[in-house]
Amino acid sequence: MPKVYDKVTSDIKPEWLKIRLHSDERFGEVAKIVEKHALHTICSSGMCPNKAECWSRRTATFMILGDICTRGCKFCATKTGKALPIDKDEPQRVADSIRLMGLKHAVITSVTRDDLPDGGAVQWAAVVRAVRQANPETTIEVLIPDLDARPEWIDIILEAHPDITGHNIETVERLTPEVRSRAQYRTSLVTLRHIAERGMIAKSGLMVGLGETEEEVLRTLDDLAEVGCKIVTIGQYLRPTQQHWPVAEYVTPGKFNWYKERALERGFAYVASAPLVRSSYLAEQALEYCRKGKEKIHGERGL
Repeated sequence: MPKVYDKVTSDIKPEWLKIRLHSDERFGEVAKIVEKHALHTICSSGMCPNKAECWSRRTATFMILGDICTRGCKFCATKTGKALPIDKDEPQRVADSIRLMGLKHAVITSVTRDDLPDGGAVQWAAVVRAVRQANPETTIEVLIPDLDARPEWIDIILEAHPDITGHNIETVERLTPEVRSRAQYRTSLVTLRHIAERGMIAKSGLMVGLGETEEEVLRTLDDLAEVGCKIVTIGQYLRPTQQHWPVAEYVTPGKFNWYKERALERGFAYVASAPLVRSSYLAEQALEYCRKGKEKIHGERGL
């Protein structure tokens, strides 16, 4: 266990992690759509620090297959326990909501459903197809569980043709058994390799500040590049509650920039690396840069 910041309070956080809240009319409009259609978003369940900003930009990351995860990772604020049955109306509700929001790029993630015989893959495919049918001009990004690296399950989702398929490695190999529940570092790499080998744009993300070393972060970037990932995100881990894994370090913006440069040297097409970066933050830019074949991006928050 690393030396830790043992309080979950704003006063111990450095200035670069202070969040400016947004409360304009667009935020309220998105909130009403989410509530009206009984949607789950990782923005809320994951306590994302960018929720106010993204909702004010009329973007949101939808979470399907319910809001109860069958795993209990020590970094994650999503509820864990016995999951509810699949909602057959969910694909159409998500598709309709994306249409009402007028999204150009939709991000969809899910809880992990180890209780289902296909890990939820069929529902995943149904959601992607419904979104595509209702929103033919909208690009679709999916952030999927590892699905135990079962190619037949992963292929069910890929055959629905999302534009980007992501799976987060989350942390370095040494910390994976302690921080992630049931998930294995090498299983995640196999999942990502399969996505890339199928000719899809593969994306992954990791958090820093959990007690990893610089060398371990670079090794993780090497592993992601080797399996064919084209997009990587790096962000600061923020402890949701006192019951979650403690923060070992608040990584400086300068260090995040350094990680970005090291990642670009490894051939990634797009790198987002900054304290408040999350896997879905400004996600539409990643697709644009991958399609254009550019190597660097300089956007908001030093991305």
